[in-house]
Amino acid sequence: MIVRLMGEGQFELDKKNLDEVNKIDNDIVKIVGRGDEKAFKMQYKKLVEIVQKKGKPIAQEVLKPSDIIIPPADLTFEEAKQIFKGEGLIPD
Repeated sequence: MIVRLMGEGQFELDKKNLDEVNKIDNDIVKIVGRGDEKAFKMQYKKLVEIVQKKGKPIAQEVLKPSDIIIPPADLTFEEAKQIFKGEGLIPD
Protein backbone atom coordinates (compact mmCIF):
# COMPACT_ATOMS: atom_id res chain seq x y z
CA MET A 1 0.00 0.00 0.00
CA ILE A 2 1.26 3.48 -0.86
CA VAL A 3 1.20 5.98 2.01
CA ARG A 4 1.91 9.67 1.54
CA LEU A 5 3.38 11.40 4.56
CA MET A 6 2.69 15.06 3.89
CA GLY A 7 5.89 17.06 3.63
CA GLU A 8 8.07 13.94 3.38
CA GLY A 9 6.97 11.93 0.36
CA GLN A 10 5.55 8.50 -0.34
CA PHE A 11 6.32 5.18 1.31
CA GLU A 12 5.33 1.62 0.49
CA LEU A 13 4.08 -0.33 3.52
CA ASP A 14 3.58 -4.07 3.68
CA LYS A 15 0.43 -5.62 5.18
CA LYS A 16 1.95 -6.20 8.64
CA ASN A 17 3.04 -2.58 9.04
CA LEU A 18 -0.17 -1.27 7.52
CA ASP A 19 -2.13 -3.25 10.13
CA GLU A 20 -0.02 -1.61 12.85
CA VAL A 21 -0.66 1.86 11.37
CA ASN A 22 -4.39 1.08 11.16
CA LYS A 23 -4.48 0.04 14.82
CA ILE A 24 -2.79 3.28 15.85
CA ASP A 25 -5.15 5.23 13.57
CA ASN A 26 -8.13 3.64 15.36
CA ASP A 27 -6.55 4.38 18.76
CA ILE A 28 -6.03 8.02 17.77
CA VAL A 29 -9.72 8.35 16.82
CA LYS A 30 -10.64 7.21 20.35
CA ILE A 31 -8.01 9.43 21.98
CA VAL A 32 -9.14 12.52 20.06
CA GLY A 33 -12.75 11.71 20.95
CA ARG A 34 -11.76 11.73 24.64
CA GLY A 35 -9.95 15.05 24.20
CA ASP A 36 -6.59 13.69 25.40
CA GLU A 37 -4.05 15.91 23.64
CA LYS A 38 -1.00 14.42 25.36
CA ALA A 39 -1.90 10.86 24.34
CA PHE A 40 -2.69 12.08 20.82
CA LYS A 41 0.77 13.60 20.41
CA MET A 42 2.47 10.38 21.57
CA GLN A 43 0.40 8.10 19.32
CA TYR A 44 0.60 10.41 16.30
CA LYS A 45 4.38 10.57 16.62
CA LYS A 46 4.42 6.76 16.75
CA LEU A 47 2.25 6.53 13.61
CA VAL A 48 4.55 8.87 11.66
CA GLU A 49 7.67 7.03 12.85
CA ILE A 50 6.33 3.65 11.73
CA VAL A 51 5.80 4.99 8.22
CA GLN A 52 9.23 6.62 8.18
CA LYS A 53 11.16 3.66 9.60
CA LYS A 54 9.28 0.64 8.29
CA GLY A 55 8.03 2.00 4.98
CA LYS A 56 10.09 1.75 1.82
CA PRO A 57 10.61 5.29 0.44
CA ILE A 58 9.41 5.82 -3.12
CA ALA A 59 11.60 8.03 -5.30
CA GLN A 60 10.13 11.52 -5.79
CA GLU A 61 10.34 11.21 -9.56
CA VAL A 62 8.04 8.16 -9.46
CA LEU A 63 4.37 9.13 -9.62
CA LYS A 64 2.01 6.73 -7.88
CA PRO A 65 -1.41 7.44 -6.44
CA SER A 66 -1.44 7.37 -2.64
CA ASP A 67 -3.82 4.94 -0.93
CA ILE A 68 -3.53 6.81 2.36
CA ILE A 69 -2.49 10.39 3.08
CA ILE A 70 -1.13 11.15 6.54
CA PRO A 71 -0.99 14.81 7.59
CA PRO A 72 2.40 16.35 8.45
CA ALA A 73 4.16 15.48 11.70
CA ASP A 74 3.37 18.93 13.14
CA LEU A 75 -0.40 18.33 13.01
CA THR A 76 -2.11 20.22 15.85
CA PHE A 77 -4.68 18.68 18.17
CA GLU A 78 -7.32 21.09 16.83
CA GLU A 79 -6.59 19.92 13.27
CA ALA A 80 -6.65 16.30 14.42
CA LYS A 81 -10.20 16.76 15.71
CA GLN A 82 -11.31 17.37 12.13
CA ILE A 83 -9.41 14.40 10.68
CA PHE A 84 -9.51 11.61 13.26
CA LYS A 85 -13.19 10.86 13.53
CA GLY A 86 -15.34 8.03 12.25
CA GLU A 87 -12.97 5.54 10.66
CA GLY A 88 -9.94 7.84 10.84
CA LEU A 89 -7.41 7.90 8.02
CA ILE A 90 -7.75 4.24 7.11
CA PRO A 91 -11.25 2.89 6.45
CA ASP A 92 -11.86 -0.41 8.22
